Amino acid sequence: MADVVGMITVAKLNKVDEVVVSTLKGAGKGLTLREISEKSGETEKKVFKSLRKLFENEVIECENHKYRLTDP
Repeated sequence: MADVVGMITVAKLNKVDEVVVSTLKGAGKGLTLREISEKSGETEKKVFKSLRKLFENEVIECENHKYRLTDP
């Protein structure tokens, strides 16, 4: 389920993950679960699962219930 690039494990992104990342990238600021769901057109349940996966793989960070991409 994950690719190994050097010593870094990279999670494979599905369609919803890619939409969530794209939505966060386009926002330029932290967004709540509901905001991501509304902007992406995906259900809150699908967005939540994606956010959990992205958070566990350190692609995003969360502060005060607002999600944003981690700095590269």
